[in-house]
Amino acid sequence: MTFISPGDMKMQVNKDAEIQTLVGRVVERLRSRGLRRTRALDLLITEMARHSRPMTIAELTESESLQGQCDPATVYRLLMKLEEHGVVRRLGLHGRAVYFILVQPGRHHDYLVCTDCGEIAQIDIECPVRTLEQELQKQSGYHHVYHELEFFGVCPDCHQGAEHEGRAHCC
Repeated sequence: MTFISPGDMKMQVNKDAEIQTLVGRVVERLRSRGLRRTRALDLLITEMARHSRPMTIAELTESESLQGQCDPATVYRLLMKLEEHGVVRRLGLHGRAVYFILVQPGRHHDYLVCTDCGEIAQIDIECPVRTLEQELQKQSGYHHVYHELEFFGVCPDCHQGAEHEGRAHCC
């Protein structure tokens, strides 16, 4: 039996409410641009908001909420439409599968990618490039300037496994 404290329950309710608010804003933005609201669209945006990390088409299609609801072709078409409208961003991380992340105005994430297993870890430190973005926007006249920053290395699990097998190496 799993016990959920009232504090944990409240945090989950707050997170669910945040996700639904975000989904509502995204859907309204899309509707104002003439896109039709569908169950598949709601499920996809909700899944991406829930995970808040880059995901592949396969990960999305196989997720609990989309499995059996949307085939990979539908997920792909929706992602292309969402990318076209600036709702998702496509990331090509170091020759691996294509990943998609939900664009949330005012929020930004950089990532650390394992070159062995492909694990993606979100970097939770203040991004020093933000100041450069603002300066570039001011000096160039460009609008909506953003960046994508990925660092690459070997994650602790892969490194430990390589050391154990005697194949760990230095840069």
